Amino acid sequence: MAVATNVSAPHTVFVYDTLMDDQVVQALLKHVPPSSSAVLNHYHRYSIKGRVYPAILPVETKKVTGKVLFGITNVELDVLDAFEDIEYERRVVEVSLLDKTEKLLVNAYVWSDKNDPNLYSEWDFEEWKRLHKEGFLSMTLGFMDEIEQPDSKTRVATYESYFQS
Repeated sequence: MAVATNVSAPHTVFVYDTLMDDQVVQALLKHVPPSSSAVLNHYHRYSIKGRVYPAILPVETKKVTGKVLFGITNVELDVLDAFEDIEYERRVVEVSLLDKTEKLLVNAYVWSDKNDPNLYSEWDFEEWKRLHKEGFLSMTLGFMDEIEQPDSKTRVATYESYFQS
């Protein structure tokens, strides 16, 4: 769904995964923007075989909890796009803010392969924090170092090389 936006206007982004963690956001954006808890109706958050991060896809009877990041600049959105890489497609979705009972159109990163056989079950943020946060945060910092290099690797390549070593 395409939505006309002012190029210089700040963006809003719904996050439902590792980006719900302020330390990961800090590593990527060099600050933690204002946020609000939100729900994305008619989507499901899946675990992905062989990955520690999740995917979302439309599922009529499900909902995904997360939060909306406010005031994201164009440069920061470019960083998020690079971080989400080709596995995700940035789409405009409607979320409900929990603290204001307000609905907003926001950006969200939706899994690009709706028929991926590696998707299963429900991804658990608390389990991720206990088991994978430390390693994922190190990978994220490595990604940010890498992105500044002229021959930088993609986030997927950085992730795979980090978690294989």
